[in-house]
Amino acid sequence: MSAAESATALKAADIRALFADLADHPVLVLGVSGGPDSTALLLLAAAWRKARRHGPQLVAVTVDHGLRPAAKLEANAVKRFARSLGVPHRTLRWNGRKPSTGLQEAARLARYRLLGEAARSAGAGHVLTAHTLDDQAETVLIRLVRGSGVSGLAAMARVAPLPDGGEGVALVRPLLTVRKARLIATLRKAGVAAADDPSNRDPRFTRVRFRDAMPVLEREGLGAERLALLARRVGRAEAALEAVVDGAVSQLAEGAPWPDGGPVAFAVAPFDRLPAELALRLLSRAIAHTGDEGPVELGKLEALYVHLAASSGNARFRRTLAGAVVTRAGGRLTIERAPARRGRAASNRP
Repeated sequence: MSAAESATALKAADIRALFADLADHPVLVLGVSGGPDSTALLLLAAAWRKARRHGPQLVAVTVDHGLRPAAKLEANAVKRFARSLGVPHRTLRWNGRKPSTGLQEAARLARYRLLGEAARSAGAGHVLTAHTLDDQAETVLIRLVRGSGVSGLAAMARVAPLPDGGEGVALVRPLLTVRKARLIATLRKAGVAAADDPSNRDPRFTRVRFRDAMPVLEREGLGAERLALLARRVGRAEAALEAVVDGAVSQLAEGAPWPDGGPVAFAVAPFDRLPAELALRLLSRAIAHTGDEGPVELGKLEALYVHLAASSGNARFRRTLAGAVVTRAGGRLTIERAPARRGRAASNRP
């Protein structure tokens, strides 16, 4: 008998534990696509709320990306199911041109943006999604192959800022410790059907290929639980490192808190004494704070740091990364906004 066949449905105590920390929020938005995981999220959240005398209002939201003809039918099915549970439902559509490359990532960000808009409209500060322990394991593998550092290998947190959702809305993943097989068993026990998205089996997508490889890894002892355990342990290390960097910011940075847009300056001598991981993180924060080209790529940051560390004495060092200029001169390390490139400056002229 396979693990999926032997999986048991979630019990009432399991359900209470999954949502216990959300009881005091006025409104919770549930992202429900109609697939097994999100359908289970809707079923479980509704059962949890029904068992309580007081608690949040639930609002189910389906995002139709406009990529499959069946998506509209699936959204209507979610609406009917939500109505049967007494949960209000909205369908939002991703309009506009779709990219020819990076479609899954673009669709993911569009979904979060629309869910964030729905949350603000409903007066909710939290959006719940149905990421599972299996999704966590796949994320660890994907980031490992892409060369992620400690931050990336911590994978998904239970609570995090909503990507592309704007300020004031948190993303919550209450099912992150639950295997997908248990959700399917729960739906089966309740007699609830779910939609089947064929893109979840399309080998053109990276996540699908890793999903197909999981049974082989499982046989070698590297199953979803082991990978999720790695993510939790790395997450603890990540939190500890960030706490130490917080202290380094207050001790090393001149003029903390940093002014909006910078510049940021450090005395070189104490910066040079930092362990490499802490120095990289401090440098990354300063570049992200002053630059204007988005997140700092770890590989490029590491390359810059190697050259910075190799500069000695009063030798002048000057490099640009992610829209910021890093200068070492006169015993100070300064990170400031890079001058606008000529082409970019011209395009911004009225």
